[in-house]
Amino acid sequence: MAWFTCVKGKVAGLNSLLCVGKRENNHFLRHLYRDTNVSVKTLGTLGTAQASFITLNFSQQQSYTAAHAMETKDATAEEDSCDTDSTVRTNRGKRKNEETDEAAKQGNRKKQKKCGKQLRPGERYVPPPQKRNPGVSFSQEHFAETSYYFEGGLRKVYPYYFDFTTYCKGRWIGKTLLEVFKSEFRAESLDYYNKAVKEGRIKLNETPVDDLNLILKNNDFMRNTVHRHEPPVSGRPLEVLVDDGEVVVVDKPASLPVHPCGRYRHNTVIFILGKEKGLSGLHTVHRLDRLTSGVLLFARTLEVSKKLDAMVRERRLEKEYVCRVEGQFPEGEVVCEEPILVVSFRVGLCRVHPKGKESRTVFQRLSYNGRSSVVRCLPLTGRTHQIRVHLQFLGFPILNDPIYGSSAWGPNRAKGGLVGISDEELLEALIEEHRSKESLHLLDLPEEEVSGKQGPKKECSDGAQENKDQITAPESSGVACDDNSCKLTQEEVKAEGSQELHKSTSAAEIEGEMNGVHKEKDSVSDEASRTAKSNAFVRDNLCGECKIVRPDPMEKDLIMYLHALRYKGPDFEYSTQMPDWAKEDWLQD
Repeated sequence: MAWFTCVKGKVAGLNSLLCVGKRENNHFLRHLYRDTNVSVKTLGTLGTAQASFITLNFSQQQSYTAAHAMETKDATAEEDSCDTDSTVRTNRGKRKNEETDEAAKQGNRKKQKKCGKQLRPGERYVPPPQKRNPGVSFSQEHFAETSYYFEGGLRKVYPYYFDFTTYCKGRWIGKTLLEVFKSEFRAESLDYYNKAVKEGRIKLNETPVDDLNLILKNNDFMRNTVHRHEPPVSGRPLEVLVDDGEVVVVDKPASLPVHPCGRYRHNTVIFILGKEKGLSGLHTVHRLDRLTSGVLLFARTLEVSKKLDAMVRERRLEKEYVCRVEGQFPEGEVVCEEPILVVSFRVGLCRVHPKGKESRTVFQRLSYNGRSSVVRCLPLTGRTHQIRVHLQFLGFPILNDPIYGSSAWGPNRAKGGLVGISDEELLEALIEEHRSKESLHLLDLPEEEVSGKQGPKKECSDGAQENKDQITAPESSGVACDDNSCKLTQEEVKAEGSQELHKSTSAAEIEGEMNGVHKEKDSVSDEASRTAKSNAFVRDNLCGECKIVRPDPMEKDLIMYLHALRYKGPDFEYSTQMPDWAKEDWLQD
């Protein structure tokens, strides 16, 4: 009982002390409220101090403290949330010195993190990556980059400035820009990149780079502005067969890629439809190889695209091709079911191989002229280069196929699947054969290999989407200029580019204002065409292609004797006319 009496007395004394403290504190606060010179911020501090003191057991004071907390919040709302004084406000609102309160230091660090990390001297800030649009859509901004002109039966593109962009790859982190350009982007020399830096063409996080020894960090955004040349393609018109609001069906000329890829951007089906037909935002249903001509389908909406995709997967979409092959193809129906393996996406090289994917094609001879045969082809599966690979396997390659008709496959050209060399040796032999014939452009190789510079091997097959994650310039045919004429700087071109420098031109019509010289719309003479071309062509002082004269390709180099003749579904059928080379009266060179 003695110890209980002792504890009871101490508790009573503590309660008395707390009551006195509460009374004195209330009396003090009432006097403070009468004083108009006391800041609201101070009252808030004292109010929250009282809350801490009374939290022990005095429920009456809790409502009073809450009211003061609201006043404190309103009073401090306009203060800079990133203020980092030597004193900070803790989560209870108390003021304490940073040197004596570790909790305050932690709060300060959180604020710094929220408002942006403070950089150490010499440290470089990297902004967070921007959200990317996963879809592929080209607009008038892209279409207006340059324009077309027609010459010698070819569709050509005026050279133009283009930005290649990419985020820093994981393998680049910690390396300098110089090391990355030296090891992975050898299409141009280091001397070129040094000059490009001086002209502000290489940017990091939208800031011009002044030193290639700058070390790359995660999320760095790189931009390289290049002077871009595109190879010419066939000047045959891109005819729209159907546009009913649901699908767009075109008759694709040979030599045109479907999508921007590698060296091709404006000389593609997608860009021509957008620039000349006003058709954009189309969904691809299927693709054709660059050298293949014929029926090509696009869906207008995502709903229609999904419907057609389902037909393709369920094999309810019947495809019919025609081709001209070497020799006398057997009469009757011939079925090939050999599996197909992709050897190189870089060249789009495939072969028959046991590890390949299941494939099935039905062939039927339509005619024979004593040297070559026209064959009807029904691919029942959709493998890359399926028709071409199966015809090679059967011993009847397409007459002018630059890949599967090549002697690089051996004397029998892989008839029966017999090659006799490794895939690597085959690929090298194929490249060397076309290099000796100066026809590497037929393989759609990366620029460094076409120009003889060895660099990293980037793979891009016909019809594939353009790879935006590269910062090297593309290779293509160019127009010559002497060293003295290549003096127009990028800044001057950009300034002029803000106006409408380029408008579509054709053999029958040349129009637009170019470098301030107005061309009459009804001018159709060759002299006017050459003048417009000269004025529209922008020569760049760093561009190697501007100083090179490349011969125009021949018509035979732009056509392969393979044509998509007809596409048929459950309730539709789209077809084109038979190409000239597939007719019985066609004369072979």
